[in-house]
Amino acid sequence: MGHLRTKMEQDLLIRGLSERTGEHYLRRVEELTRHYGRAPDTLTLPEVEDYLGYLRRERQLTLGSLATVVSGLRFFYEVTLGRPRREFCIPAPKQPSTQPHVLSRPEVARLLMQTDHRRDRALLMTTYAAGLRVSEVVALKVADLDSERMLIRIEQGKGRKDRYTLLTERLLVELRAYWRVFRPDPWLFPSQNGQHAMGKRTAQHIYARAKQRAHITKPGGIHSLRHAFATHLVETGTDLHTIQCLLGHSAIETTTRYLHLAPRALARRGSRCDLLTIVPTV
Repeated sequence: MGHLRTKMEQDLLIRGLSERTGEHYLRRVEELTRHYGRAPDTLTLPEVEDYLGYLRRERQLTLGSLATVVSGLRFFYEVTLGRPRREFCIPAPKQPSTQPHVLSRPEVARLLMQTDHRRDRALLMTTYAAGLRVSEVVALKVADLDSERMLIRIEQGKGRKDRYTLLTERLLVELRAYWRVFRPDPWLFPSQNGQHAMGKRTAQHIYARAKQRAHITKPGGIHSLRHAFATHLVETGTDLHTIQCLLGHSAIETTTRYLHLAPRALARRGSRCDLLTIVPTV
């Protein structure tokens, strides 16, 4: 791509997109270039559309994967090349409306009791009790825990936004017991050599192993604990705006889907329930 790559890298940097997102966008444009063997700025809209059809038909990309390709190509053509969307409108696939499978509170309790390592237990409890994404829980530092205000600081979460979420009494007890044994520093959940944060794949593996031992067959990875956190708060009567802030959702519409997952939601508002009261102290 030459000068086009340099220009796109600058555009990504100026707009503050994460390094991972930038690499993904650049790779999508490079793949389009290789497919046609021509510079991407010489391609027509029908050619780009044909390429998307090829990815769906021949490469059998899912609609979700195809949507990420479209995001990268749209950035290149609209931002880097300055082509207005009304003139160069790359179609995005319509995503099917799906609802995640939600673990019940007894299932969460059973899963947490099936960990065979105090670190693993603390990791899964933190993910659930604070409603964290896997990328957020593995990036936590000991200094992010504020036991005086009973809050956990999430630094540069999704969308590169900082926020605070709950540090419950039950979770604090667990984390203090974990810290006394392992003394992690600075990462709350470090890698095996202690030099870096734990990898996301490691966290996913810890969840999958505990889920198998708990004989839970519902589909989904560690993100299921974040869904359970939000759904269980709705069921305890916590208002949606509070849940939106705790989850770090930009739009309340993203949070409202948990209303459909919590048919037993109570009428009261504003309750802050320590969801980990379902887990025995050991």
